[in-house]
Amino acid sequence: MGMDAARIQKLMGVGFILLGVLGLAMQMRGEARQATAAAIPQAMQGGTPSSEAPQFQDAHVEKREVRGTLADDVRRWASETTTARWLGYSVTEMEGDRTICCENWNGGRECGTCRLEGGEHGININEQQPQKGTVKLESSRKLAILYRAENGKVGKIRIFSADCSIDAGGRDVLWLGGVKDSESVALLTGYVTAEKADRENESLGKSALTALAVHHDSSAERALESFVEPSRPEWLRREAAFWLGAARGADGFHALQKMARNDPSANVREQVTFALSVSKEPDAVNEMIRMAHDDASSHVRGQALFWLGQKAGKKAVTAIDGAIENDPDTDVKKKAVFALSQLPKDEGVPKLIEVAQTNRNPEVRKQAMFWLGQSEDPRALAFFEKVLGQ
Repeated sequence: MGMDAARIQKLMGVGFILLGVLGLAMQMRGEARQATAAAIPQAMQGGTPSSEAPQFQDAHVEKREVRGTLADDVRRWASETTTARWLGYSVTEMEGDRTICCENWNGGRECGTCRLEGGEHGININEQQPQKGTVKLESSRKLAILYRAENGKVGKIRIFSADCSIDAGGRDVLWLGGVKDSESVALLTGYVTAEKADRENESLGKSALTALAVHHDSSAERALESFVEPSRPEWLRREAAFWLGAARGADGFHALQKMARNDPSANVREQVTFALSVSKEPDAVNEMIRMAHDDASSHVRGQALFWLGQKAGKKAVTAIDGAIENDPDTDVKKKAVFALSQLPKDEGVPKLIEVAQTNRNPEVRKQAMFWLGQSEDPRALAFFEKVLGQ
């Protein structure tokens, strides 16, 4: 069937209009892609999600992907510094309901603004207890690791929860994306184990150890366990022991148990008693009781009793009573009496009265009387009135 010229011309006109609209749409889509591509480097240079970076204030921030290995990148960056500047990245933090902040903790669940420059150098690890009736879910929290370099070398390492707000004091900050957690552990291990030529470097090693200890990656576990080998310096074994108890769960407890039984240094084993006291593993109390009863050092036995007193519970009370009656060292017995004074008053005061009345050792009885006097408990006052009235 034929088609007249006017109709053909009209259809061609509509076609040209449609082609024009399509061309405009494609042009707009291309411009949108270009705009998106231009915006990405500003928000997340090199593909780094902005949510993984802390909220920086008073900072000149550059963001890019890590180039090569993290260690090479950091050392190259540090070697090029003259005036002070910072480099940072994020890693996955070990599970736990905690916020890692600076000294500027506002008392709630959130950290105040932390300063990289100036007098703030401390760390505040705030352990949060889950609210009653809530179910704790596994989460992949991010931890910010920051390095300060000046005159060609790294001099400070700071850590913060990635949702903290950080004031850089006008310094340049290079934020790296694409950092592997295992490479972060390897880099920090180098700072921990470096030869300590002066107190500044030792402080850097301790900061690196703290940062490493709260990495989720399994390589952090292996590094910490290597730090408590008997061939390592005592300061390192003591520091690593604390983090095994505070942050590493069941694996950390098993490492502490080996230290409690095998470390040759009483100073290190003393620290192990404290590390066990901060562990959330149920069997930690049993190991503290064993140390209070069996450790070769009277000082270590006394420290185990002290920390048992902070834990309370039937097992702890039984171990403390046993030390008062059976430990051959009077100083250990006196520390056990002090441990009773640290129990909740309904448990501790009756036990102290019992010791003051019945123990055969006059030094132990005197110690019990002293701590009863410090308790300001009405039962203690009634006991003193009875003794003085005889």
